[in-house]
Amino acid sequence: MKLMKINALAGLLLSATCAAALAEEVKIGMITTLSGPAGYLGQDVRDGFMLAIAEEGGMLGGVKVEVLVEDDGLKPENGRAIAERFLERDEVEIMTGVIFSNISPVVAPLTLRAGRFYITPNSAPSQFAGKNCHENYFAVAWQNDSLHESAGLNATAQGYGNAFVLAPNYQAGKDAIAGFKRYFGGEIVGEVYTQLGQTDYAAEIARIRAAGPEMVFQFLPGGMGINFAKQYDQAGMNAEVPMVLAAPSSDINILRAVGESMVGVSSSSHWNHDLENEANQAFLAGFEAEYGRPPTVYASQGYDTAKLIASALMKTGGKVTEDMDGFRSALKAADFDSVRGAFAFNTNNHPIQNWYARVVVERDGEFVNETMGVIAENHADAYASECALN
Repeated sequence: MKLMKINALAGLLLSATCAAALAEEVKIGMITTLSGPAGYLGQDVRDGFMLAIAEEGGMLGGVKVEVLVEDDGLKPENGRAIAERFLERDEVEIMTGVIFSNISPVVAPLTLRAGRFYITPNSAPSQFAGKNCHENYFAVAWQNDSLHESAGLNATAQGYGNAFVLAPNYQAGKDAIAGFKRYFGGEIVGEVYTQLGQTDYAAEIARIRAAGPEMVFQFLPGGMGINFAKQYDQAGMNAEVPMVLAAPSSDINILRAVGESMVGVSSSSHWNHDLENEANQAFLAGFEAEYGRPPTVYASQGYDTAKLIASALMKTGGKVTEDMDGFRSALKAADFDSVRGAFAFNTNNHPIQNWYARVVVERDGEFVNETMGVIAENHADAYASECALN
């Protein structure tokens, strides 16, 4: 009887493997930001994603995949043109890769109207989490607000009574400040929206100095964050007004570019290099071996996105649009080992997950974020109750 059970199980596994092997190649469209000061964000998402594919010898979940990658140049019109080409000419079944929230409101609706899956590794603006949620839209990393809600919680826990806040004037910037304010218990003494891609922050730093806040919260990812942090230090502000940040404003590339003046800066994130789960340690080793550099949070999100897709392809034998219900259910289950540890999708297909407090330290001549503890456990975004999905 035991032998019969083993043989039956072996047969089921062989059937699943054969079905995956016989499935047609799945096309995935990746529209991301690869050029300009923010280009490393998209490069790391791409490289994390491709690492997961390389680990399977060109497959995800035992299914052969083709990834079409193009640079949106941080321009919505580019994102639209690429999305239309991917959907109509190339017939991609899954769209991913978007970094910025001025691109996703263009690319996501086109993808969803075409009856394909939109799986974002980064940008997750508020409108897609609430009333405009969609059964085929999945946000792997976060919902924009929740990323910065963690910073608000962190600042409150440190006892700050007031703050000056600034972010770029686009959807993610508005979500960032809304999220921080939602969970910050103190007073906002100044609120400024900068230009997306801005490089000179002299006027904003002067306003901060004049306002005299206890702390500064800024959401300035990529090259924007590097420029701001350097100019903030050059103005002597680090010694006067500390910063409390979310992960994008304190990633490892920013720390390397700015250097010693970042030591002691507080931030919060859902992922960090020092999280001691097996998936994270394997990812770190694999990424550094493949690319010769440490990964940013964006690379971790690209990797997790690929692993999520792999878990769904494995369950459907490579069927995506031919088995929409099955693929959707498999995505929703999030049945894979995430580099951030345990997480689950909420009813609106956005994560419920832990957020960690971090501080920048110098270790062996390198500046890194050190995890200090959990700042929010099983944290869900603020918009799920507005979403009609169940």
